[in-house]
Amino acid sequence: MAIDVTNTEPRARVINAPKPKRILVANAKGGSGKTTVATNLSSYFAARDEHCTLIDFDPQGSASQWLQLRQSERSKIHGVSAFKKSATQVTRTWYLRNLPAQTTKVVIDTPAGLTGALLNDLVRESDYIVIPVTPSPIDIRATTLFIKELFLTPAYRANPRSIAVVANRVRKNTLVYSKLELFLKSLKIPFVCSFRDTQYYIRASEYGMGIHDLNNAKSEDVTDWQTLVDWIDAN
Repeated sequence: MAIDVTNTEPRARVINAPKPKRILVANAKGGSGKTTVATNLSSYFAARDEHCTLIDFDPQGSASQWLQLRQSERSKIHGVSAFKKSATQVTRTWYLRNLPAQTTKVVIDTPAGLTGALLNDLVRESDYIVIPVTPSPIDIRATTLFIKELFLTPAYRANPRSIAVVANRVRKNTLVYSKLELFLKSLKIPFVCSFRDTQYYIRASEYGMGIHDLNNAKSEDVTDWQTLVDWIDAN
């Protein structure tokens, strides 16, 4: 008599979720617009139905405050105030490795004066680095030094990441912008786009929104952000 030894029990299938893209927004120079870039990127990703986590390493907590102002009807963004001291004394990188399920994008806001061990840790835990710079001689010099230090971090030297520079709070057709544009094009990293100096960013931030969420936002401003997002998607 033949015995059927076929295993008819259902087998569990393990489906690996795609690894989220982690975008580090960084510049050691204060006032370069890191939080503006981080919050607008986060709201852009959320608006296209991505599961986005915004991690705030800046002790000023501006990105965390922006999230608190965000209205409930807006696309949800998971926020982490990583600058706060934890009673359990978790490491800085713990926040980057323990994300909500289905997270597809992680945006990391960083403090002024970013250097040393923290810079190396955040570079190691990121996939893309976006460096905002404003059009002033002081900012240009500071950004030059920051990029040099970034390239020398052990994490970057071991595994170079995709890096882009964006010009922030610019007024085109001015001499200072022309100098900034020449500087950015002299770097051996992509100069992706420029963001205008406009009050629309302030208005949007008052409600926890990105500039593209405003009904009266200029199309050129939305296009600039689309250019940056396209760069992230393509790399």
